[in-house]
Amino acid sequence: MGATLPQAPRGKSPRFLVAALRDPIGANLDRIQIVEGWHDADGELHEKVHDVAWSDAATRTPGADGKLPPVGSTVDVANATWIDSIGDASLAAIWRDPDFDANEQAFYYVRVLEIPTPRWTAYDAKWFGTKPGEEVPMQLQQRA
Repeated sequence: MGATLPQAPRGKSPRFLVAALRDPIGANLDRIQIVEGWHDADGELHEKVHDVAWSDAATRTPGADGKLPPVGSTVDVANATWIDSIGDASLAAIWRDPDFDANEQAFYYVRVLEIPTPRWTAYDAKWFGTKPGEEVPMQLQQRA
């Protein structure tokens, strides 16, 4: 699944086209992220996560810290259900690494996050009619 990219022209950073569609029986999509990793001149490994496409882009923008706020949640824990009233069925973007340095070895990978859905603990609690402790997570965001 990996490959060495051809040498980019001097002064140019690589561009990536990313696109994702929701699973027909899954939840809507929250965001697409590109995870960038690189070794600096001292050989130290670094990673940075870039949000490159996200749902509700007209009303949801990164904050001053550059972080994207949560998409929200429609999870009904008691019934172990959710509704697709948030998120998008598909996302796509073209992204260029703004910090690319041709003198450093780098790697990239893409991940896609769905909107929150019930965790298996919520399904078990509904099925068995139990109430888990407060520390038990009842929802999660699937990644691909």
